[in-house]
Amino acid sequence: MAISGDVEAYTLPQGVLSQLVREIAAGRPGLFTHVGLHTFVDPRKGGGRQSETATESLVEVVELGGREWLFYKPFNIDVAFIRGTTSDEDGNISMEHEAVYGEMLSMAQAARNCGGIVIAQVKRMAARNSLPAKSVKVPGMLVDAVVLVPDQSQTFRTQYDAAYAGEIRVPASSFPRLQLDARKVVARRAALELRPNAICNIGSGISTGLPLIAAEEDVLDRIILTNEQGVVGGIPVDGYDFGAGRNYSALIDQPYQFDFYDGGGIDLAYLSAAEIDREGNVNVSRFADKIIGIGGFVNISQGSKKVMFSGTFTAGGLEVECVDGGLRIVQEGRNRKFVEKVNQISFSGRYSAQRGQQILFLTERAVFRLNDGELELIEIAKGIALEEQVLGLMDFMPRISPHLKLMDERLFRVGAMGLKADLAAAAESVHPKFRALADGVAVRVE
Repeated sequence: MAISGDVEAYTLPQGVLSQLVREIAAGRPGLFTHVGLHTFVDPRKGGGRQSETATESLVEVVELGGREWLFYKPFNIDVAFIRGTTSDEDGNISMEHEAVYGEMLSMAQAARNCGGIVIAQVKRMAARNSLPAKSVKVPGMLVDAVVLVPDQSQTFRTQYDAAYAGEIRVPASSFPRLQLDARKVVARRAALELRPNAICNIGSGISTGLPLIAAEEDVLDRIILTNEQGVVGGIPVDGYDFGAGRNYSALIDQPYQFDFYDGGGIDLAYLSAAEIDREGNVNVSRFADKIIGIGGFVNISQGSKKVMFSGTFTAGGLEVECVDGGLRIVQEGRNRKFVEKVNQISFSGRYSAQRGQQILFLTERAVFRLNDGELELIEIAKGIALEEQVLGLMDFMPRISPHLKLMDERLFRVGAMGLKADLAAAAESVHPKFRALADGVAVRVE
C-alpha cells in the first residue's frame, strides 16, 4: 500500500523512535541526534518518506555548536498499547517473564502526558500490594486498562522459554552447530574480527550466525554480545525471536541501550547488506519493490567504531561447496548485490569515511574494506576465479589491494577454527597495565 501510494508511509530508525517517545514524555521539543545524517532519513535524501503521498516533514537538519544534527519532531500519542507479565489490582505492571523491556515505561508516560490512555496486556493478575515494589516496571498511576490474556505468547514464535526471561542459563552445548555452507563461512570470517572483551552488536540476518560460532569455538566468555533491544552478554536469539537472548548478564530498557550505542559504545558491529555500491553505501531498507523495516541499523552502523557488513556475494539460489580449504561455486546466485548505485542509502560510506570508522564487507568468497571512500578487495577464497566469479559479478570495478591474500583456510574446513587460542594470543598482546581488563576485570592496574 505504501509503494502504491495508498497510505502515507515513513521509515525512521528504531533507536530514534525509542528515544523520541521518551522526549515526548518529558515535553521536550523533539529529538536532536546525529543518527540518520546522510542516509535516506536525512531530509536532503527523502526524510524517511516511503510513499509519494507522504508529504509531511518529520525530520529537519539543524546546526548546533558548529555541527549538523537531525531534529525529529514529536507527535501526539492518543493510545499506548504496552505489554507485561503481571498486573496487580491497581494496574502496577511487572515484566518478569518478558524477553525484552522495550520502552514500555516511556510509552506509558508519553501517552499519559499527551492526554491519551494506556492499555496494558498481561498474562496474570495479582492481589493489590502483592508485587515487590522493585519489580514494577510501569506504575499503576499510568495505566488506564488491563487486558488479561492467560495464554499470551512470550515472543512471535515461542510460547515460553525460561532462558529468554533470564530465569535459567542453558548449557552452551545445547546451542545448535551450523552446517558448513556459505552462511557459516561468512559467520566464521566475521568471528575472526573478534577481540578480547570487545563490546559487539549482532544484527539480524546472516550476522546472527556469529554467536553460534562463538559458542562452538568456546569464546563467549571472552566477548560481550549485545542487541539493541537491551540484551547484554550471552547469546542473542535469531529468526522470528530476534531481540530475545539467552544466558545474558543484564537486560536494560531499549532507550538506554540506544543511548550507549549512539555515543559510540560499540566496538564491533555485525550487520547485513542487501546492496552495496562503489562508494561503500549500503541499502537494507528498500529493494526488490519491498519496504523493509530499518530496525536499529542506522543507529548501530553510525555509532560503532568498526562495522562488518556480512552477506553472500550473490543472492537467489546460490549453492557452494567447501573443498580443500577453499570454495567451489556449485550454482551461482541470480541477483547481484554489488551495484553501481544503491536504491536507497541506509548507510553512507562517504560519511563513514569522514568520521574515521573501519568498514569491512564480508562474503563467502571475497572480503572488501572501505578505503578512502572506495571499496577495495583485500581477500579472496582459494578456488575462486577473480575475474569470472568476483569482478565479473560486480556492476563496478573495485580497487584491488596490492597485498591481496587468500581467505583463511580454516573458514572452509570441518571442525573448530581454534578461535579461542587466537583470542588468548590477542589478550597476551595487551599492555601489562591493562592486562586485567582483558581478563574481564574492570580495574586499572597501576
